[in-house]
Amino acid sequence: MFKYLPYILVMALVTYLIRMLPLVFCQQEIKSVFVKSFLFYVPYAVLGAMTFPAIFTAVGTEPKQVAAATLGCLIAIYLAYRKKSLLTVAIAACVMVYLANLFL
Repeated sequence: MFKYLPYILVMALVTYLIRMLPLVFCQQEIKSVFVKSFLFYVPYAVLGAMTFPAIFTAVGTEPKQVAAATLGCLIAIYLAYRKKSLLTVAIAACVMVYLANLFL
């Protein structure tokens, strides 16, 4: 029953440290424009780094499935570039992957 307790405690400690350390060491306002811009884009970069590889393996790892995922990704990039809404981009990408899996 207590087999996972050490794992949970370590996870809680690491999570707490990640959130607590910036508050302890950065008590004054950050004035550097470079640091501010870097910190502004970190969430977007992390989200992209976590999401983008998952796009190509979500439907499977066979070449046909990776090709379908690539087509869906290309449609999503195109529609996002054309400033379509998030819902439109997501639905179009899903429909493209579905159709590509049917016809490839």
